[in-house]
Order: sequence, then structure tokens, then C-alpha cells
Amino acid sequence: MPDRTLDRLKAALADRYAIQKELGAGGMATVYLAEDLKHHRKVAVKVLRPELAAALGGERFLREIEIAARLHHPHILPLYDSGEAEGFLYYVMPYVEGESLRDRLDRERQLPLDDAIQIAREVADALASAHSHDVVHRDIKPENILLEAGHAVVADFGIARAITAAGGEQLTATGLAVGTPAYMSPEQSSGEQRIDGRSDVYSLGSSPASTRMRWKQRTQRSNSIPTWRQRTPMPAMPRSFWASTTMPSACLNRPERCQTIPGSWAGSVRHTRSWATEMRP
Repeated sequence: MPDRTLDRLKAALADRYAIQKELGAGGMATVYLAEDLKHHRKVAVKVLRPELAAALGGERFLREIEIAARLHHPHILPLYDSGEAEGFLYYVMPYVEGESLRDRLDRERQLPLDDAIQIAREVADALASAHSHDVVHRDIKPENILLEAGHAVVADFGIARAITAAGGEQLTATGLAVGTPAYMSPEQSSGEQRIDGRSDVYSLGSSPASTRMRWKQRTQRSNSIPTWRQRTPMPAMPRSFWASTTMPSACLNRPERCQTIPGSWAGSVRHTRSWATEMRP
């Protein structure tokens, strides 16, 4: 954001938030570190791109985003505040001191099995809770899975829904797509407007969080066999392992086979973790 625009933003929010610095920018918004002047805490203020804000209109966007504010779950990052000021559409979430799953994957390339299973289970639990309130995330990806104090929290829940519901044809005119192509379900990629929780399940299954091996497969091609695989016979894997790791392809060919609410998948992931623990020497 140009300095002049940043100065305008600081002035527009000066009575509630002290904007400190830009943390990053995405396709739909720019995020800033700020201090909540009333509660004396660090927060993340996300400001929608100007063309997107103009297409949406403040009143409808803020009405739709109220749904996200009602979500309450230990693995869902809550929505603190939202508003419109001097033409800026913004929403406010807690500032997470940790890192995103993307940051960790860029650093480690492949997660330990226990960590991968825990992250997948916690995100699946968050999805199950949101879907029970008819809220679909629409943009599950490593960047939106934050890691703090050893646990995963899903950010931007309900934001994509609010943008889609408020934008309609105006959103299409901006050329902005809600979601990330690499993790979109087929129905979301095709532009289907009425998608449900199965789309999030597909995105989670396509994420490196769902299985530690998929990240390696998506980032490098190799015909070599891991050393541990050469020395150790592969034990029979439980049905739950295949349920968790093959879900994306099942959804791809027959969307009706995706679980609308992923609670049972979270249970399968728990079973897989128990099996993995038992198989350790």
C-alpha cells in the first residue's frame, strides 16, 4: 500500500487502532499489525483491496461478516471487529505470535507424522464446527492454517463467504477469484456458486496437513525409495489411513462421497494416530 494510502488508513482508524506495520498482502486484502487502543492488545487488521471494497459495498459485506463473528471454537481464529472507515473495508482478528503452516512447510519441507496428524485433526474439528452452522470457509490452504502454542487455528473463517455473498456479479467483474486454485474443489474451480462443506473437505485433503507424504509428492518428483522403507517391511495400514489420505480423489470423481461434515474424518485421523503410535518400535 502506498505511503499516502497508509497515512489515510492510519488516520481513518486512529480512534480505535494504531497501525504499526504491514505484515503481508494477499489477493483480497492487506494485513497490518496494530494495537487495539481500547483493550491494549496486538491485533491483525485486514483491509480489503480498494477495487474489491468498491465492488462489494460496505453495508452488505458487514452484514454478511456478522455470521463469521458468531463462530466459536478453539481451532477457529475469532473475529474481533469489522467496519468501514473513509472508504476502507476492514476486519480485525487476534495477532498470532506463531507462524503459518506454509511457513513451517517452507522451512521443514515434510512434517513429522504426529504433527501432520494433529494439524489435520484440529482443522477437521474446526471445519465440522463451522459446517454445523452452515459456514463454508472456501479457502482452506496452508497460509490460512496458523500454528500457535503447538496447536492449529484456522484464520479468515467466513470472510470468503461474506465476500462471495456480498459481491455477486460485481465480484466477477473485478476478476478476483475467491479461493486458491491449487486447493479448490472441482465445483469451486468451475465457478459453482452454491458450494457446501464438501468443498472445504476436498481442500483440506489437498493440503499438506492431511498427510505428510503428499507435500513431498507435490514439491519434488523422485524415484528413490526412502531408506526406512528399504529396511523395514511396510505394515498393513488401517482403513482410516486410506480414508484420510485418499479423500481428495474420491471427492474429485464423486462429490457425493465427500462427507458434508468432516467430524467422522477427524475420528479417522485420530484412529490413524493411534495406529501409528502402536506401530513404532
